[in-house]
Amino acid sequence: MSIELQSTGTFAIGDKTVHRLGFGAMSLTGPGVWGPPRDHDEAVRVLRRAVELGVDLIDTADSYGPYVSEEIIREALHPYPERLLIATKAGFVRPGPGRWVVVGRPAYLRQEVEMSLRRLGVERIDLLQLHRIDPEVPLEDQLGELKALREEGKIGSIGLSEVSVEELERARRIVEIVTVQNRYSLTNGVSEDVLEHCEEQGIGFIPFSPIAKGALAVAGSPVDHVAKAVGATPAQVSLAWLLARSPVMMPIPGTSSVAHLEENLAASTVELTAEQVSELTAAAR
Repeated sequence: MSIELQSTGTFAIGDKTVHRLGFGAMSLTGPGVWGPPRDHDEAVRVLRRAVELGVDLIDTADSYGPYVSEEIIREALHPYPERLLIATKAGFVRPGPGRWVVVGRPAYLRQEVEMSLRRLGVERIDLLQLHRIDPEVPLEDQLGELKALREEGKIGSIGLSEVSVEELERARRIVEIVTVQNRYSLTNGVSEDVLEHCEEQGIGFIPFSPIAKGALAVAGSPVDHVAKAVGATPAQVSLAWLLARSPVMMPIPGTSSVAHLEENLAASTVELTAEQVSELTAAAR
């Protein structure tokens, strides 16, 4: 099939430049983001196909599984292509399916970074994202530890997840922040101010859960109208809108199916007019 990731544009993260349409590896686990996937071999095929089609940004976390997602990435792709950037996260403990507990103690963050290095089979994590800010631990201590790991060469760049503009600016006074990963889509614009701030500051914005679902994507909806006009699926239109929304936007749609992966990446071939982008933006807000 024809995939044109080069048409998505690129964004520089540290010493690597990646296409702006990546892959989120949370779905390569079991129900509740817990345990192994139902079809392990298909999960491996998904990762290999993603890279084959040009994906060079894969996003994961130590808590996906926990550990399962990182382990499958290594199994499927190690030794990694030179161009591939694997971003992972630390700061969540998983006591059970669907349960997430924030832990930002410096010693724990260091332990998880060290373990991710081993699981992924790398000497440096290109992008390490603090999965959540722990309100019980001074931010200076959390990011100070990640800064120390960066200075030791174990982390290339540092990112944040689910933060406000105020939290982002507090963090930037401690250490350079190159990306922010917040929930954002046509149906969820709560981080609009964070996106606009990231664009002003040249910080990459990685929207998770990027595909519009629900009323905005049903038959007769604005997304459905545009999808029919351009010959695409609602999911592809959702991703194409994100790419058009900002030059710092880097969607990471995830899936455990090769067919679904190919559908998502084909969003790179969808060309929206300025009027269609405006129509979707107005409908979303």
